[in-house]
Amino acid sequence: MPLKHLFKAILNWQNKADSQKTHIKNHTISFEGKSDLHVSAAKAFKGDPSLHNPEDLLLSSLMSCHMMSYLYVCSLHQINVLTYTDNATGTLETDEKGSGRFIEVHLQPVVTIDNPAQKELANALHQKANELCFIANSCNFKVLHTPTCNVG
Repeated sequence: MPLKHLFKAILNWQNKADSQKTHIKNHTISFEGKSDLHVSAAKAFKGDPSLHNPEDLLLSSLMSCHMMSYLYVCSLHQINVLTYTDNATGTLETDEKGSGRFIEVHLQPVVTIDNPAQKELANALHQKANELCFIANSCNFKVLHTPTCNVG
């Protein structure tokens, strides 16, 4: 029987329409025991460009979850990961009705390991990490990977 885990968040927004009666999209998302997230719509959708937006948060969730899954599978294979960076992109497609969806996210992790003999395995383990990633498993769009492995 699968284990279930419950995650909770609280969203707070107040109507603060500007002079043109446009709703200001800034809001706060709270998690118990953690600092609040101040969120808005993306700049393209008339949000505050200085705040994170749902699209940023989706992309960051995929990057972070993939990294944690990757570090886990590397530990199973005794691969010592020294550094991990990612420069991801997400493509959002909108239609004439104002709806839209992500059609693809492309992760580009750059990993540094300490053993040159494990370089090929280290690159291959990104596929296993993708299979384990909770967030990627919850998406209905392609999550692509172009990994690079360096030895340091």
